[in-house]
Amino acid sequence: MESDKLDWAALDRLRDGFLNGAAAKGPYWRSRDDLANYDLTYGERIGWKWDAVLSELRRRNWAPPCRSVLDWGCGSGIAGRRVLEAFGSVNFDTLRVWDHSPAACDFALQAAARTFPTLATARFKPGDPPGTLVLSHVLNELTHEARAQLTALARTADAVIWVEPGTHAVSRDLIGFHEQLLAEFRVVAPCTHQASCGLLAAGNENHWCHYFAAPPHNIYADPEWVKFGQRAGIDLRSLPYSFLVLEKKTAPAAGESNPAEVGAARIIGEPRHYKGFAKLLSCAADGVKDLMLQKRDEPELFKQLKRPSGLPIYRWQCTDDRITRGEQLFP
Repeated sequence: MESDKLDWAALDRLRDGFLNGAAAKGPYWRSRDDLANYDLTYGERIGWKWDAVLSELRRRNWAPPCRSVLDWGCGSGIAGRRVLEAFGSVNFDTLRVWDHSPAACDFALQAAARTFPTLATARFKPGDPPGTLVLSHVLNELTHEARAQLTALARTADAVIWVEPGTHAVSRDLIGFHEQLLAEFRVVAPCTHQASCGLLAAGNENHWCHYFAAPPHNIYADPEWVKFGQRAGIDLRSLPYSFLVLEKKTAPAAGESNPAEVGAARIIGEPRHYKGFAKLLSCAADGVKDLMLQKRDEPELFKQLKRPSGLPIYRWQCTDDRITRGEQLFP
C-alpha cells in the first residue's frame, strides 16, 4: 500500500456509506478501482479480524467439514481468501462468491484466482450447495427480505463462519441469527455451550458479545499504514469484532471445538482492571455473570488477565461472584 496513491475520494465515499447506512440501499462499488482501494485498506483491516477468528479455530483443532466455500456478500473477497489461507487451499475444491454487485464478484474471483491458481472458482447460483458459508460485515446491509433469504441459505450449509463489527447493535443482531439456527447447528464459537444466549436474559440488555483483534505487529512501524490511519481518522489498534461459528449437527464434531464438558466459560470483551482486583463478564452454560478476581486470591491469574494471551476461555472456581481459582483452557 502506498497511501499517497490511494483514491481517497472513493475511500471516503465508501466509508461514509458504511457508517451512515447508505450501503444498505444497493450496490455501492462504482469501479474496479473502488474495490482495489478498499481491499488494500479497510478490507485488509477486516482481514485482521478474520485472522483472529481463524487462528482461534485452528488452535481448537477445528476445520470446515466440507471442501467448498461460499463467500456471500463477498465485496472484494477478503474473507473467502482468508479462510482458504488459514485452512490450506489444498483442503478445498471450490470457492464460490456472491454479491449484489457483479463488479465485486468479478474482483473477488480474479483475486482468488491469482492467489490460488489451482482452485476452481465460480459465481454462486441458486441451488448450489453453500458448503462452508462465509459471511463478513453484512448485517448492516440486509433488508428484511435479504435476512430471510440468508437464514434459509444458512440452514442448507454444512458450516457457517460469520464475522461482524463489534458494536452493541450488530452483536445483538447476530445473536438473533444464533438463536434461529441453534436447532440445526452446533455452536463452535464463541459460545462454550449449546444453550440459548445468556445475553438475552433480563438485566443483560447493555452487554454484547464482542472481542478485540490484534493488528500485525509491524503495522505501527509501517509509515504507509501510519499515514493511512491519520488520513482516515481511525485508530489502527482498535479492531472490535463479533463472530459466530456453527457446524451442522449431522456432521461429526471436530477437534476441541466445544469445551462445555469441562465447565468452560468465556470472557466477553476485556477484563476491567482496578487497584488490587479485576472484574470481568463471564459467559458459560449457566448464564452470563459479572465476576470479580482479587489479586491476592490468584496473583498469577490476575497478571495474566492484565496481559492476555491465548484464548479467553477458562474454567472458574467461584464463591458467589468471586473467582477463587481459574485455569485457562487454551493458553
